[in-house]
Amino acid sequence: MSDFDTIIRGATVVAAGEATIADVGISGESFAAIGPDLAGSTEVEIDASGKVLFPGLVDAHVHFNEPGRSEWEGFATGSAALAAGGGTCFIDMPLNSAPPLLDVGAFEAKRHAGERRSRLDFALWGGLTPHSLANLAALAGCGVAGFKAFLCPSGLAEFEAADEATLREGMKISADLRLPVAVHAESPAALAAHWEKFPPPSPGTMADWLASRPVSAELAAIEMALACARDTGCALHIVHISSPEGVDLVTAAKREGIDVTAETCPHYLLLDAVMACEIGPAAKCAPPLRPAATVDGLWKSLAAGEIDTIGSDHSPAPPELKQGNDFFAMWGGIAGAQHGFPLMIERAVREASWPLLAALVAGNPARRFGLGGRKGRVAGGWDADFCLLAADESVIGREDLLSRHAISPYVGRRSGWRVASTWLRGEPVSPATSGRFLVPGR
Repeated sequence: MSDFDTIIRGATVVAAGEATIADVGISGESFAAIGPDLAGSTEVEIDASGKVLFPGLVDAHVHFNEPGRSEWEGFATGSAALAAGGGTCFIDMPLNSAPPLLDVGAFEAKRHAGERRSRLDFALWGGLTPHSLANLAALAGCGVAGFKAFLCPSGLAEFEAADEATLREGMKISADLRLPVAVHAESPAALAAHWEKFPPPSPGTMADWLASRPVSAELAAIEMALACARDTGCALHIVHISSPEGVDLVTAAKREGIDVTAETCPHYLLLDAVMACEIGPAAKCAPPLRPAATVDGLWKSLAAGEIDTIGSDHSPAPPELKQGNDFFAMWGGIAGAQHGFPLMIERAVREASWPLLAALVAGNPARRFGLGGRKGRVAGGWDADFCLLAADESVIGREDLLSRHAISPYVGRRSGWRVASTWLRGEPVSPATSGRFLVPGR
């Protein structure tokens, strides 16, 4: 009998807060040993010299839309794209599936679809809307990771926005359930005031769309959510923060003792307003992409350790919903699970470090959402989830895309890194890999 099932030799291993050349031994589904020149027999030995062994991404913000809108994206294609981008685990948002995950029936349908089709391990968010408050306790019993609320219209009538009273009540319930609440932070009142002063044209260009959703609307919503968290004691997670000013509000709240974390997304770190106008519909999102100076400010926040997690906010749509001459009528979502992380590596390592990047995309989201202890780290006894990264320059082609629809703002962009392989629980991810539903905290 062998000492290990697999030994990965000679990689630069990102573990325990450092990046060092080491061997990694895997037994069963777990990491068994990490160190230089591991001794012992093995069934499989892989020479990974020159590559980086990086913890598998825990993407806490994806929209795989199944069941109900699998023609937009589904668990099979979405998880394949995420695996190709280094991901091993995800938490799926309660929309844009139809029906959205607002009750136990919708939870069971989504869980069943994920268990049948996902290549990666996964957990599920529940929805916090005016009509789901009575269902939050039952959803907690099912094993949701937390609850997601939109503080402005979501774009889907079946997932209503949460006003301050709804958010406050939902956070009281969530605090009792010991589950976090995640919010899309844009204030409808601030947006309405801006539109009254600067009426959006119809039809509108990408530049018009960008101008229609100012940073001030993000800041107003963050401030309101922080006040609710302060009063209720609920753990709060602000998703896809697009500005350093938004991060500053979260940082100040942490100093005050509020239990809050800040997420941003690869597209806010990789793309800016000028690029958005050049790329077109594939780059429409909300909050929108910001000027280059704002992007640089987000990188400074990241390097300072003020951002907690990075999630892809992978939210694709069919081509017909990303066409036309009116950017206000198009679906706003970026398909970024496959290439966002590899494209960030160069600047992240230059301006921060490998360990900080690993914390942002793996360790921190796993810990924040109850998956720590098994996901998010290269450490003995943890699930052997990782990716091998190679420093190879390439240009992203449309033919490379694994999402259901070949639409991405990153087509044509040069990448200095690629994901050579992704491993889930000790085995390379393949079309035959079957993901498991994860109940946070277990």
